[in-house]
Amino acid sequence: MSFLSTLFGKKDQEATGTITVLNKNEYATQIVTNNIKPFDVRTPSEYNSGHIKKAINVDIFNAGNFNSYFEKLDKEKPVYVYCKSGARSQKAARKLLKMGFAQVYDLKGGYNSWN
Repeated sequence: MSFLSTLFGKKDQEATGTITVLNKNEYATQIVTNNIKPFDVRTPSEYNSGHIKKAINVDIFNAGNFNSYFEKLDKEKPVYVYCKSGARSQKAARKLLKMGFAQVYDLKGGYNSWN
């Protein structure tokens, strides 16, 4: 154990993947080019009021459903997430890294930037 980790304690679990924040154009290009279905981590009512085409709604506030949904996916494939403004999707991205996903992409500014 290193000196610093002795002083400050070890993190819960080391995340080994990466989170890449993409602007609207980069995000759109990647999901269209690679035929990606992004994950909308907002509530169902937010999702129903408007979402990115082909997006799948997996509410981060419903932890049990969120975990069970993502546990079934291939952790080597990239995951694209977004929320309303970017805060919840960052939380979701960090959670996905802890679950073992290698690459997570987040929409900068969330759905607010999409419109």
